[in-house]
Amino acid sequence: MNLQGVVRWLLPREDVFYGLIEQQGALLAAAAQALSELAAGAAPEQVHAAVRDIEHRADALVDEVEDRLAAVFVTPIDREDIQGLVAAIDDIIDDIDLAARTLALYRLPRPTRPMLEMIEVLTKAAELLHGELPALRRHDYARLLVAARAIKQREKEGDRVFRAALGRLFHDPTIDAKALLREKEVLEDLELAIDKCETVAERLKHLAVKHG
Repeated sequence: MNLQGVVRWLLPREDVFYGLIEQQGALLAAAAQALSELAAGAAPEQVHAAVRDIEHRADALVDEVEDRLAAVFVTPIDREDIQGLVAAIDDIIDDIDLAARTLALYRLPRPTRPMLEMIEVLTKAAELLHGELPALRRHDYARLLVAARAIKQREKEGDRVFRAALGRLFHDPTIDAKALLREKEVLEDLELAIDKCETVAERLKHLAVKHG
């Protein structure tokens, strides 16, 4: 056990950080679920307003984590790992907000089928992250590894949908340039959010290897 590990073992720890990480996971799942309301016919403006509210709450939680990290001496895991994990989850929420904002900005009446497929992939990845983050508190690092691999598979699935959708767009002789650019930008925003899920998965894998 290194010196930092000995200090953590001897002194009381601020385990509240596990709760904050889990709260950020809950906000991620909520943001993805709000975006998925598009599949039920919700107006893009309404969806963006809901996601934006969640995004503001997620930003406030990041600030709270940073304030608490500055105020405590001993943390349950390395402070840079706490900060990095919470920030990485916040990045996904930011990209969900970006996708919702783009849909509202371009006034797309309804997402295309590939968009809805990507939103479904994103929602499943977010729910998976939300469900598995408590394993960190339990020190169930084997489960974190399994979760990280499952999220990676979701990312691959999203990538396949994204590339197939782009291929269809650029080979469709009936689509005009404006529509192509609109759809391409929304698809790219969704792909970015799904990619960020993989970034969180890599952080969880790092924690599992580091502490397991």
